[in-house]
Amino acid sequence: MGDPLLMDRMFQRIMGGLIEAGRAPHYAELARALGLSVEEGRRLLHDVMQAYPIGWLHPDTDYIASFPPLNNLPTQYRINVRGVQHWFAQCGFEATSVTWLFPGQTVRIDAPCLDCGDPVRVEMRDGRLVGVDPPGVVGHLNYGFGPSRGRPPFL
Repeated sequence: MGDPLLMDRMFQRIMGGLIEAGRAPHYAELARALGLSVEEGRRLLHDVMQAYPIGWLHPDTDYIASFPPLNNLPTQYRINVRGVQHWFAQCGFEATSVTWLFPGQTVRIDAPCLDCGDPVRVEMRDGRLVGVDPPGVVGHLNYGFGPSRGRPPFL
């Protein structure tokens, strides 16, 4: 396991890159920013991902696929801030966490309903709902999460 302070700095750089550019930096960029060799940066990235297991690398690569609440690959959960759509959320529930990355700003989440395909829009500001369309929309999880993973969805 890498140096905890260095791992924290890399975590901040990854999250900052996602917030600023809508994409996660490559480990070579992270290495340079942290004053590491490229190989040290690659190894530190693996340490960070191991310590943050709700994110993951694309299989058999060193590319960040997901770094919650944002996703480095397009998903159906499109995030708009200041009228610009640069971001994708990892999942519908994580999408509601994105509001904390943009304090004081309205975050709009657009996604199709995964049951019927109709558009769903949620707007949030500083952790509070400011708009939902259609009214009364609810979240649904088809698969157990955490300790319930693999069990029926209705526990």
